[in-house]
Formats: sequence, structure tokens, C-alpha cells
Amino acid sequence: MFFALLFVIWAWAVSVSSPEGFADVQAMMDGLIGKIIAIGTASALTYHILGGIRHGIMDMGHWEELESGNLSAQIVIGLWVVLTLVIGVALW
Repeated sequence: MFFALLFVIWAWAVSVSSPEGFADVQAMMDGLIGKIIAIGTASALTYHILGGIRHGIMDMGHWEELESGNLSAQIVIGLWVVLTLVIGVALW
């Protein structure tokens, strides 16, 4: 997510500099690189949210045993992969 923030700051600075800069950023976001950055950012955010929900549940005293903790981690990773594919298809 840190690298995505660097891209967002750069894109914002270029896009507000001139109409040509805005067109350049818009063209980049419509291209392969922009789509990969958007999907990667959404994927990182999705994993972060799912992991946060899992840890919130663990803070309430659930899934603290080794077996249930491993299972919840596998479920989060599975959901993350599925949601990343759904987001990727939607953004492509």
C-alpha cells in the first residue's frame, strides 16, 4: 500500500499541473500499468481489511487455539484470493 501511495501522490501532482498532465495520467490509468496498480492496491487493501476483521475476532477471544487460528488464516487467504479475482475482473 505504501508504493500505491507514492503512485497516487505522483499521479495527483502530474494531473493537476496541466491539462496535458491530466490526459497523461488518465491514459496511464487506462493502460496495463494503471490496471495492475489499481488491482494491486485493491488487493492489498482487501487483505488488510480481512486480516483486521480476523484479528478483531481473535481479540474477542475466538480462534486463539492453534487449529482454529490456522483455519481462520487459511479462510482469510482463500477469501482474499477470491475477492482479488473478483476485483480484478471488475476493474479490467
